Amino acid sequence: MSQFGFFDHGNRLKSLSDFGDSLERLSAVINFEVFRWPLEQVFAFKSSNRQGGRPPYDAVLIFKVLVLQSLYNLSDDQTEYQIKDRLSFMRFLGLSLSDRIPDAKTIWLYRERLKEKNLMERFFAIFDQYLKDQGYLAMGGQLVDASIIQAPRQRMTKEEKEKVKAGETPEDWQQNLSKLSQKDRDARWMVKYSKAKDPKGTGSVDLAIPLFGYKNHISTDKHHGFIRKYVVTPANAYEGHLLEALLDSENTASSVWGDTAYQTTENQRLLAERGLRSEIHRKKPKGQQKMPEATRRANGRKSRVRSKIEHVFAVLKGPMSAFIRTIGLARAAVKLGLANLVYNMKRLDFWERKGALTG
Repeated sequence: MSQFGFFDHGNRLKSLSDFGDSLERLSAVINFEVFRWPLEQVFAFKSSNRQGGRPPYDAVLIFKVLVLQSLYNLSDDQTEYQIKDRLSFMRFLGLSLSDRIPDAKTIWLYRERLKEKNLMERFFAIFDQYLKDQGYLAMGGQLVDASIIQAPRQRMTKEEKEKVKAGETPEDWQQNLSKLSQKDRDARWMVKYSKAKDPKGTGSVDLAIPLFGYKNHISTDKHHGFIRKYVVTPANAYEGHLLEALLDSENTASSVWGDTAYQTTENQRLLAERGLRSEIHRKKPKGQQKMPEATRRANGRKSRVRSKIEHVFAVLKGPMSAFIRTIGLARAAVKLGLANLVYNMKRLDFWERKGALTG
């Protein structure tokens, strides 16, 4: 068997480019150096007193590793393996075949540092400012919505569930630290209702789907579709209570779209105080079996705009396969913060390619 030569390596990279390497495009449209200074503050591990030893990894390199992990929803072990296995990953990271690769433990350690410093929102804001500097201002109004991102289901007895809901720790968990470390006491159950076709052909039936995990609350701008604000909560949090945290004061238009969960007296007062125009869906009046025709038509017009935010969740749950493998709200906030950031990077690539095609 012949050895893999230098020219073979170059030819394969060229072939990847010819096929349209999405990671190569991402590197071309994003200057990851904008993250360097704050990353170096976060990833500044104290050096050992011993002489020698391996130098720390470059901060931007590690951040790009976390971007890859979020983009393809990889575990720490799979991230290490895929970097070693895939030329497109190595090119994205600027690594050669002879460079050392961060192992799974190192990846976990650096991601934990993001959690400890609680600075994921800061990195998200840095990229949002980067978008604005590139001319992608928040325009046209804003859309708000939330979606459940699932986590591994926890096996608990009824008594354990009641204690966890009350904010307590079951006694046998306290005595078994290894068991306690594997129990997610922050994630919650939520029942999602949807309609499906009746197999008997008599119309549609209501389905109640229990989901366990966390909820990703987001606000996007209507014109470009970037996520501008986000909040991560347990799955059972009521999205109507999070409107204030999601409002983007820098959006150039005043309209706010949302579903009926945001249609509360408090939210309407909040929007009025801030001079914002409510395009939130109206609920069916109490005591009436049918929605008034005028309200139904108005909701239909609003849906044509509001439905754009569903594209974000379709990408997060589809190509990016968002899933919470970590334990606890703090780690989930880092994972979903990275996912939201990577979505914006993909969205920027979309707009840059669209501009190149139409320019």
